[in-house]
Order: sequence, then C-alpha cells, then structure tokens
Amino acid sequence: MFLIIALLPNNILRVIFGLPVVLFFPGYTLLSALFPRTGGLQGIERFALSFAMSLAIVPLIGLGLNITPWGIRLYPILISLSVFIFTMSIIAWLRGRRLATEEAVSIQIEFKFPALPNIWAGQSLKDKIITIGLVMMIIGAIGTLGYVAALPRTPEKFTEFYVLDSGGKAENYPSIITLGQSGTVILGIINREYEITDYRIEIKIDGVNSGEIADISLNSEDKWEQAVTFTPTYTGENQKIEFLLYKSTATDVYQRVHLWIGVK
Repeated sequence: MFLIIALLPNNILRVIFGLPVVLFFPGYTLLSALFPRTGGLQGIERFALSFAMSLAIVPLIGLGLNITPWGIRLYPILISLSVFIFTMSIIAWLRGRRLATEEAVSIQIEFKFPALPNIWAGQSLKDKIITIGLVMMIIGAIGTLGYVAALPRTPEKFTEFYVLDSGGKAENYPSIITLGQSGTVILGIINREYEITDYRIEIKIDGVNSGEIADISLNSEDKWEQAVTFTPTYTGENQKIEFLLYKSTATDVYQRVHLWIGVK
C-alpha cells in the first residue's frame, strides 16, 4: 500500500488495499495480541470484533496525531497505523509461539467447489431469501464502493488565518499596553486553496488603518508566519485590534481575526 499511494495516488488499488488496513487489521492484530488462544474467541466473533475494534482504534490514533506537530495527514496516519499493526502483530506472534500449535490462533482457507445446485435445492425458502438478500447487499456495497472511488471529488478550498502571541502560542496575547509602546503578535497563513494564491493583510485599531502587509504569495499547502507590531495612539479600554486578510486585489475581506486591548 505504501508503494501504491506513493506511485499511484489516485488508483482504485489504493482503496482496495486501504480499506482493510483501516477497518480490519488494527482490530484483528489487537485481538490477536490480547487473545492468542483459539478458545478465547471463535472465528466469527473474532472477525466481527476486528471491525468493531478498528472503528474504535483508528479515531484514537487520529486524536493522538491531532495534538502532534504532524497533524491528521495522509502519511502520518499511514505510518501510525502501520506501526500499530506491526507492533500488535509482533506481540501476538510472541505470545502465540508459546502455545501449542493447535491452541494458537491461525487462519485456514480451504478451496472447495461443492455442487451448488444440490446445496441450493437443500435450503429452505427462508434460507434462500436470506442468501439472495445477502448477495444483493454485497453486490450493492461493491457497486457503491466502485462508484465512490471513481467519482471525481473536489477538495474543499480554504485558507487558515490565525494570530499567535510573540512566543508562537495561542495564549499570552498582549492585553494591556502603555501609550507610546507597541504590541507584538505573530500572524500566520496556510494556503489550502490548491493553487498559488496572493494575499495582503490590513491592520486596524478601532477601525482606523494602522498598517498593511502586501505581496504575500503562497503555493498550495505553504505556510507563512511573520511578527507584526501595532502602536495605539490614544488611551482607552477595549480597543479592537483587527487583522484583515484579503485575497490578491479583492476588496472584500476574506478572513479576519482580532484582539481586545487596553491602553494606559
């Protein structure tokens, strides 16, 4: 799957190989590590619980990634899932090798070609209806998966615009400033527009223009950060410091952030 994603990012094979990695293997390897004996869980129970456990594990991994510098992106998720699956597999193998062969969990696949007409004739009407329903559901699921995979998807286009304190964190913003002194913050832009985009920023204090940053050009997924200072010209409480983001030469504000300060 690593090779397919790296070399064929938009191929249907990515979906075929990716679904079990996300929806089955995390839960299956964890259950194998926790219950290495065949008597702990029966085959159908282990199979069903593997899906349920995967649906619980994958969001937790994503939650953990969300608080890291890597974030929830393709390769961090892919690497994290692979490390989890590999680790659980090693634990399951180490625990399973201590058991007798007949006690350890194993998967056996037997290829038999029974006489289908005889099997069909021996089923009751109720079993035939259930079988037909299951076959139709499987065909429908495969068809839906193929349609979704083949349907071209337009990614959401947006721009991240944020303000940080002088230390690069979203906490200790300037709140009280002495007249004649300046406040400092860090403005940031991340281009999620999937194209080269030009930006400019206007700085306003209580609605009055106080400065401008122009000629900011970012490629898709590029990030821009810069320290910005502002200097109030009169005293007063609850002065609004606005940072207005514009796209290219547009006159409408695209994004805005603001702070409230008091000036002594």
